[in-house]
Amino acid sequence: MSETKTSVAARCLCEAVELEIDIPARWAWHDHSSSSRRAHGSAYATYVGSWRKRLRITKGLVDIASYHDQAAGTVRSFCSRCGTPLMYERLRSAHMVNIPRALFAGRTGREARYHVAIEELQDWTYLGEPLVPLKGFPGIVWERPGRKKRRQTGPLF
Repeated sequence: MSETKTSVAARCLCEAVELEIDIPARWAWHDHSSSSRRAHGSAYATYVGSWRKRLRITKGLVDIASYHDQAAGTVRSFCSRCGTPLMYERLRSAHMVNIPRALFAGRTGREARYHVAIEELQDWTYLGEPLVPLKGFPGIVWERPGRKKRRQTGPLF
């Protein structure tokens, strides 16, 4: 009889905090809102949503700090040692907890196919444009600028 995996683990950068959720996760999405962008210091945050009763803190409960935003009705938790964002909770959805997808080394059972606050997408966000290796810099790729069209100057005569 083969063993079936029923949970997936996540951890912060310094590994002081570890948690796990039962899989499959409830859903996954990309959050383009300014609050998530600032909390993560990135173009957008990708989250995995789980039922709260399917989340377990397996290590480092004492190392979790929280920021309560009363106006927004949210709580953001992070590792007090390394600062890694750990959980994002909305008071109006008390039965759910959202965890940054990047904290999971394994599969969560959900692909991030949804976008929240897409109207807040930043013009500097990478959107999958073709990339090529940067000569002389191994491991670096860049978006080669397109060729500029010659400016039409009108008739010469």
